[in-house]
Order: sequence, then C-alpha cells, then structure tokens
Amino acid sequence: MPELSRCAPHTITCKPWSLAECCEKFATAGCGGISVWRDAIEPVGIDEAARIVKTSGLKVPALVRGGFFHEADAIDVNKTCIDEAAALGAEMVVLVVGAVPGQPMDEQHKRVADAIADVVPHAEANGVKLAIEPLHPMYADTRSCVTRLKDATNIAEHIGHPLVGVAIDVYHVWWDPDLAYEIEMCGRFDRIFAFHECDWRVPTRGFLLDRGVIGEGCIDVAGIRGMVESAGFEGLHEIEIFSEEGWVLPQDQWLERNLAGYKEHG
Repeated sequence: MPELSRCAPHTITCKPWSLAECCEKFATAGCGGISVWRDAIEPVGIDEAARIVKTSGLKVPALVRGGFFHEADAIDVNKTCIDEAAALGAEMVVLVVGAVPGQPMDEQHKRVADAIADVVPHAEANGVKLAIEPLHPMYADTRSCVTRLKDATNIAEHIGHPLVGVAIDVYHVWWDPDLAYEIEMCGRFDRIFAFHECDWRVPTRGFLLDRGVIGEGCIDVAGIRGMVESAGFEGLHEIEIFSEEGWVLPQDQWLERNLAGYKEHG
C-alpha cells in the first residue's frame, strides 16, 4: 500500500478549489506534494501562487502544462512556463506537445524535438526539467503527435540533454502491448521524470472529462507503478483526474475518495 507522503494530487483533480484551498486540503490530508496547473495560478498571479505553495510545505513535482509547439508563440509561452515553474519551486514543466492534423508524424516529431531544444537553455538556466507526456492515440489529431512512450523517449534521446525526459500517465499508455519494455528502456536512459495515476472507466462516457478514481476502471495502476519504480523512478505519484462527475461533488468528499483509491490500488 503506497504512503500518502508519496502522493501529489494535481490542482485540476479538485478543480473547484483555489490553489490555496488545494494546498491546505492536500497538506492536511497527509499528501507529500501538489502539481500545479496554470489555471490555478491565474487568479492570484505567480508571486502569490509561489508564496502559497512554498508556505504549504508541499513538494511541487510539476507545473502543468507547457508544449503545444505548433502554435506561433510556443517558444515564448514555454519560457514563461519555465519561469513559473522556477518561481513555484517545481521540479519540471510537463509538455503536451500538440499536433497538426494531416501532417506526417515524423515531420511533427522533428518539429517538437527542435522546439524543445530551443527552450532547453532557458530550462537549464532555471534548473527546471522538461517532461514530454505521450498522450493516448485518440488525441493524435490536435493535442499530441506523441502517442507512445517510445516516441517520447526517442525525442528525449535525440535532444540528449539530462533535463529532458518523459512523464508517464497511465491513462495514456496502459493500452500499449510493449509498455513493460518501453518503460524499461526509458528507465535505462534515466528519462522517467513523472508518473501520473488515474483510471479508465468501463465504459468510459467521455475521452477527456470522465477519468476514473484509481481502482474503479480497467488500468492495472499498481502494476504499471511497479514497472516504473523497477526502472528507477523514485518520485512522487501524481493523481491527475479530469472528472465532470467529481467536480460537482463536495470536494472534501471527492479528495477523500481519490486518496482512498490511491492507498488501496495506487
């Protein structure tokens, strides 16, 4: 059974709460960390957000999210993300890389690799890691041309900088028949920076906003966590759940349900 001290819920998991409420509630529950979405920063600004997070005593695995490298202002936006992560004391920025419908995937991967390489010097200057997150193939149209862990690892290895690695989210990779091997290879290159937990409901009622509490779906979360940790990952386990059903519940109840799922099945 994993300890709550290894658990870091994302602010988006309890989206109705403010950043201050998330920090207070997660810390009181015994969680060890919090990953911060940029929409939680926006109402208070980065200076106040940094004060809130740093006084909470919680570790900050990640700022979520950068990427979307097909957009014209992507380099500037990602540099801002790096600045915000540094201000929060976050270990990394998670990158959802974006996609261009109809463009060959190899061309898109090259564009992503070149764009990440362009922001690496800024990441290095701020001591912030960059974690490429592969997304489920259902998002290959506009959200991410990187749909397999293999693709993310290859891009990271092509860039060849120790601050560039991957974020493994069980929601996006559980289906991959080569997952065990790809996790092992990613770990061999020391590229596993983050591990995100949730579940895939059966049947799912929506591909974006119907993620399940750990243990109520078909993903072997504990099994994948075992693979990731056998490959050398020692970081926090991040609970990242987008759920319209969960967001309308009393959030204390929703958090308790998520933490119970984590302790039993995470």
